[in-house]
Amino acid sequence: MFTGIIEELGRVEAMKNGDLRIAAKTVLKGTKLGDSISVNGACLTVTRLTKDGFSVHVVPETFRRTDLGALKPGSPVNLERALAAGQRMGGHMVQGHVDGTGTIAAIKKEKNALLIRFTAPGKILRYVVEKGFIAIDGVSLTVVSVDGRGFTVTLIPFTRTHTVLGSKRVGHHANLEIDVMAKYAERLAKRR
Repeated sequence: MFTGIIEELGRVEAMKNGDLRIAAKTVLKGTKLGDSISVNGACLTVTRLTKDGFSVHVVPETFRRTDLGALKPGSPVNLERALAAGQRMGGHMVQGHVDGTGTIAAIKKEKNALLIRFTAPGKILRYVVEKGFIAIDGVSLTVVSVDGRGFTVTLIPFTRTHTVLGSKRVGHHANLEIDVMAKYAERLAKRR
């Protein structure tokens, strides 16, 4: 379980046959083999630790659901360690189970913020609600508006400079995770 509050921007060192090696510092503190780290919103298991990074293995299902296959050496990635019991929770409950990807359709400056509009498949949009939350590349964000083709979020200056979202442009893809409670609610309603 994660909060969607990114701890560090890491850098991809290599990706070969599903083995992803990432340079990092902050997320290494207290991390052990087998721990979970969110990489651009995908919950991945640490398979190797070094003094300046870690490795994870990306399986085919993760490649199908995310844009991790597009990562190259030097690509920045959002990193967050799993939530520890008793820790403050500043974002929302994020599982690291990416539902799919969206595409940036527009970016508009609004005073000190950026409004970013994403298009997304209907299977994701059906769960997105205004003022609800969504995780984009693992970042916990509030939905500003939603319609039948997409949704809009706003980025504060801190989020732009401390996550990969600040460097994305129109046409770029991002990993999306919707609120799992919405999926459970729908399933329970269908059973009735």
